[in-house]
Amino acid sequence: MNWRNLRKLEEELEDLEKKLEEELEELEEELEEELEELEEDLEELKEELEKKLEDLEELEGELEDELEDELEEELEVILKEELKEELEDEELEDELEELKEELEGVGGGIEGIGVRIGGEIGGIR
Repeated sequence: MNWRNLRKLEEELEDLEKKLEEELEELEEELEEELEELEEDLEELKEELEKKLEDLEELEGELEDELEDELEEELEVILKEELKEELEDEELEDELEELKEELEGVGGGIEGIGVRIGGEIGGIR
């Protein structure tokens, strides 16, 4: 090989090195751009997820409120039924007491009649 060929080969090698470096730089730039785009996409996804989380928390609060309202209504119905039963029991007790008093009055009247009849029978003898 002569020096000229060797020099020519060296120049070609340098050119190839330059081209490779340029291509490598271009690839690095492209990768950086893609990375930036991916980071932006990731940020957008993060914001969307945060928004959805807020929506879910709001929905959870609404559902809790609805459930609380339903439970309060059910409790109110149950308490009204229990109160109604208690009032009915008290009314029945009052009626029973009145009947007892009436029976005692009737019983006393019957005893008085029995004593009078007994006295009259005793007087006849």
